[in-house]
Amino acid sequence: MPIPYFSQWESPELVAAIVTGAMSAADDPRWADSGAVSAREYEFWSWRACGMACLRMMLAHRGQEVPPSVELAKECERFGGYVRHETGVHGLIYAPFLGWAADRFGIDGEVRIDFGLSELRSLVAQGHQVMASVHKSIREPKSEPPRKGGHLVLVTGVTESGLVMNNPSGTGPHGQQDAYVDDEDFARFYALRGMVFGRAG
Repeated sequence: MPIPYFSQWESPELVAAIVTGAMSAADDPRWADSGAVSAREYEFWSWRACGMACLRMMLAHRGQEVPPSVELAKECERFGGYVRHETGVHGLIYAPFLGWAADRFGIDGEVRIDFGLSELRSLVAQGHQVMASVHKSIREPKSEPPRKGGHLVLVTGVTESGLVMNNPSGTGPHGQQDAYVDDEDFARFYALRGMVFGRAG
């Protein structure tokens, strides 16, 4: 069964315009669906909500209630999954996030570092879901990222030569849900860390 998709923005069809700067996230007409108290609060969290989008996908796949993204982000912040600083937020911080997700939703996961692509592929092939740290420019898999990591995608499947993922900041009809990236391309964006979750269902 396909993993349900949630973008980190409320209007998936507007992500291309938002990430290229053609429009402000605050102008997303569905911003209030996020649970934010204002368009500006929505804009602030939407750029940082890749982990919350991945969590929402897992909750939906498990048939659980799916809270709004900004409500989740602010709750996660209270448990240490995000830490404010002068110019923004540190996070998602894996360990407190996992503790909160286990207590709040019964979703058990573990942090993986030095997490090679072959091990990631093996676990996903066994039915595990993986939040993998990649550079956000993976939405254009043939591009050259300036660095690795900083953005979370939910890896949901493997093929003989690549990975299938739901990308919270993906664009276009083939870049969001069940987006395919071949192994060689994925490796250029992948920071060799992430979180592994138990088999759903």
